[in-house]
Amino acid sequence: MRRLQVKSSAGEYQVIVGRGAWRALRQLKGYTSSFVLTEPGLWTKWGEKFSTDVGWKEVRPILIPSGESSKSLTMAGRVASELLDRGADRKSFLVALGGGVVGDLGGFVASTYMRGIDYAQAPTTVLAQVDSSIGGKTAVNIHAMKNLVGTFCAPHMVVSDADVLASLAPRAFQSGLYEAVKHSILSGPALFKWMEGNVVGLQASDTAVLEQLVARAAAVKVDVVTRDEREAALRRVLNLGHTYGHALEEATGYRRFLHGEAVAWGMLMVTRLAELAGVLDPAVGKRIVNLVRAVGPLPELRGIKEERVLGLLIRDKKAVGGKIHWVLPEAIGKVRVTPDVPEAIVTTAFREVQRGVWNG
Repeated sequence: MRRLQVKSSAGEYQVIVGRGAWRALRQLKGYTSSFVLTEPGLWTKWGEKFSTDVGWKEVRPILIPSGESSKSLTMAGRVASELLDRGADRKSFLVALGGGVVGDLGGFVASTYMRGIDYAQAPTTVLAQVDSSIGGKTAVNIHAMKNLVGTFCAPHMVVSDADVLASLAPRAFQSGLYEAVKHSILSGPALFKWMEGNVVGLQASDTAVLEQLVARAAAVKVDVVTRDEREAALRRVLNLGHTYGHALEEATGYRRFLHGEAVAWGMLMVTRLAELAGVLDPAVGKRIVNLVRAVGPLPELRGIKEERVLGLLIRDKKAVGGKIHWVLPEAIGKVRVTPDVPEAIVTTAFREVQRGVWNG
């Protein structure tokens, strides 16, 4: 089991990775009541194990429908109302047991209920374990704009049990691996080479390998958010692939791509963009492309209107003063954050990847 330490303005907290990580929640003391926000399917599969591991006298689940539609102000209000109806007060504790949707919604509710209660993240997907559960970013969506309303609120702890990954559907599993690929690009040659040697044929049941992957990829996120908690500068590097990726998600109504899949396409596009900008050696770009492709097949880009995607780029919530801050890979372990990217090559990079003209 691996323990990673995150320093935040709210104090330090641990990210605990490995089989049996949920048992760390036993150490929680001094709370009047504890609640678990999760989805029905997850609770059916893992509720008994979770309850046994945490050892609380009473485990009270609050169930929400699965899917991105639950990440809304309306659902946040419903969860807060249920907490109130069930006697939750300022000394209650909330655990978000689920993937990115549950984690974002749970963190948002915890950060706002009675002006804030303590909470923990218990992520159940690869994507959430390596990325979204760490760093204290919470959010809900407004209409088609993803994560438009949110807070920074550090969890009390993050407990990532590798056993839970075994029940992931193949597509959801692969979606999370793309986010781990992103972390390996940011981290440097050691993790990237390890990913090249281990990602081909990796299955959700390969728990031992996944423990290593989650711990090493999560360590990248921990390092970045510890040094830049509120996305002042350094944390922007975590947006590698996300500018194109978010536009693809929104352009398709969040129905065609899982988040990691959209980010994977975004990484391919921004790799080509970096080549066109003259900051990335095509030989390195080829390695990035090969690693992304090695994870598995991606949903097609066919039929997505170019002008729609390009028009959405500037609406990305990370744009400042009408300028997109692009994260361009320069080498394995080195990226450049810059607003100075000509629109013409932004268009060309999208067009070449969508049409299959460029494959690294």
